[in-house]
Amino acid sequence: MRIGPKLARRVGIAIVIMVAFGLGFLMRGSPGPEPGADQAAGGVAEATLWTCSMHPQIQLPKPGQCPICAMDLIPLEAPDPTDVPRQLVMTEAARRLAEIRTVVVGHHQPETTIRMTGKVEYDETRVVHVTARVPGRLDRLYVDYTGIRVRRGDHMVDLYSPDLLAAQQELLEAQRAVERLAQSDLAVMQQTSRATLDAARDKLRLWGLTDAQIAEIEERGKPTDHVTIYAPIGGIVIEKPVAEGTYVGEGTRIYTIADLERLWVLLDAYESDMSWTRYGQEVLFETEADPGKLFTGVVSFIDPVLHEATRTVKVRVNVDNRDGRLKPGMFVRAQVRAQVDAAGHVVDPRIAGKWICPMHPEVVKNSRGSCSECGMDLVSAESLGYVPEPEEAHDLVVPASAVLITGTRAVVYVEVPETTQPTYEGREILLGPRAGEFYLVRSGLRAGERVVTNGAFKIDSALQIQARPSMMSPKDGGTTPGHGSHGSVPTPSPQEERRGAAPAASSRERQAGPHVFVVSLTALFQRYFEVQEALAADELGRAQAQFARLAHETQLVSHDVLQEPARAEWREFATRIVDASSSGESAANLKTARSAFDDLSKAVIAVEEQFGHAGPATHYRIHCPMAFDNRGADWLQKDDTLRNPYFGKTMLRCGTTEARHPGHDGTATPHGGEQ
Repeated sequence: MRIGPKLARRVGIAIVIMVAFGLGFLMRGSPGPEPGADQAAGGVAEATLWTCSMHPQIQLPKPGQCPICAMDLIPLEAPDPTDVPRQLVMTEAARRLAEIRTVVVGHHQPETTIRMTGKVEYDETRVVHVTARVPGRLDRLYVDYTGIRVRRGDHMVDLYSPDLLAAQQELLEAQRAVERLAQSDLAVMQQTSRATLDAARDKLRLWGLTDAQIAEIEERGKPTDHVTIYAPIGGIVIEKPVAEGTYVGEGTRIYTIADLERLWVLLDAYESDMSWTRYGQEVLFETEADPGKLFTGVVSFIDPVLHEATRTVKVRVNVDNRDGRLKPGMFVRAQVRAQVDAAGHVVDPRIAGKWICPMHPEVVKNSRGSCSECGMDLVSAESLGYVPEPEEAHDLVVPASAVLITGTRAVVYVEVPETTQPTYEGREILLGPRAGEFYLVRSGLRAGERVVTNGAFKIDSALQIQARPSMMSPKDGGTTPGHGSHGSVPTPSPQEERRGAAPAASSRERQAGPHVFVVSLTALFQRYFEVQEALAADELGRAQAQFARLAHETQLVSHDVLQEPARAEWREFATRIVDASSSGESAANLKTARSAFDDLSKAVIAVEEQFGHAGPATHYRIHCPMAFDNRGADWLQKDDTLRNPYFGKTMLRCGTTEARHPGHDGTATPHGGEQ
């Protein structure tokens, strides 16, 4: 029996409510009075407001049903005037039940890891074309197929050329003239003949003959009707566009030789990761062909232009390949580790304060000078974006799991010291950049304080159930600076809007908000469809790259325009999407990637059913009953031509269309918005 997504969501909400009431019971230590008991005793604490246990922002002057979920309202207890609004007192049993864990906030230099994908490519500076410098006929090709390794100076081609034959005749005539005039008393004639001989030699050199070949012609005293072309560098012949016997003109390409002892790795860095990427950084990467083997390289170039379609920048890495284990075309997964300070500057003790070659980043010296490879002047590491390691205390950091973020606000729950019972207080903080599993803190916390790293959301939910200020529904309007800004615009709380307070935006603007969210889902759906198509084509590498991009696009969705509870629902979906995408990105094979795609599809389908999508296109939900040993699985497609991502080419057309989801253009209120 299959449980529909709406039924599953209702069951989940019921479980959350039961847990929350259980926590409330433990926090109070004894059951509260029955509704109306106080009135019967003389009306000592008569309830003046009624609220919904599921939607605490609803506060009405009389009993009835919640206008959102139709649940019966419950009396709202009058708050204790001695309570701190954002402070929650718990019993020890409640703390253990909620699994609250805390850590001490401290100073240290955080390190972030940037993950990228890319391909191995030829080093363009080590690719040479062997061309015909004079017209002629290719009478002999010594290298007759691609892939052959050649050494510098190996013979490649025998070329017959009438033009070369005539040039050799000119050389021999000039040589004889010099010999005849050797005993002449006319110095001018001797100089002229020697100049003519030098010009004949230079002409042959420009046409590709070596000094040894020219000397051989002069010694032999007669021209040859063929000339041999030699390999200008050592490497692998990667192109042979002509065949033996072909007539070629000047400049016709005969071979392309690539030196594979040094290669490039071209990586795609997302726009948001560029602040952590610097010229000269060490890069670690691995390939599918050699799992477990870590290769190293150095960032040698960062493209100055952003690719608008993918929102990525090409990062070039120079890699030594003298052992020949890397081959052009290989897919790689790379990571760059960088230490950062509070301002987001990259700190690298290895090269900070040193001098680097702008053309060869592997050349690093302690003082000003010139590059040993190309002779260019070295530049300081500071000019490339590095800063010295701080000499004093490091930056104040907080674990990312401790921070609850919504819109421009960031909240942590701090353990209140020297209390008889576990007490936690919500506090808005100002965050700096995120570095790995930590955020840098600009203000709002002090070193030595303990912040909640596990269970913060449960504390926040308990405050909401008690209709007290929380991250989700701050009564103060959220005017304290939060994440990514120096301040935020005050906005009325949901309670104030429902009581008729002056709205911060017009009705048209509030209706447009959910549609802005749905429009921002467009890139998420696009990346999802690219993952689906890659798996249907059995292309693991492409699927992994799109999994990574999907996780990134999910972070960019404009969810702050949503009202509660739609915003909370999106956060749950987003967490599931990011987790599944991360699993897919690191999948070792197609089977693992398809299992991650199944989890991803469940979350994306739930987003489609809850919020929909923008635009005129229709999305199709497909079901394959044979997936995962006949357990069955669903997925979304942007058209109705079956392309099964769970079987790929083995059973590409397996599946049936279960539902069609048309898009909307914003004229109607999407799911999740207010009616």
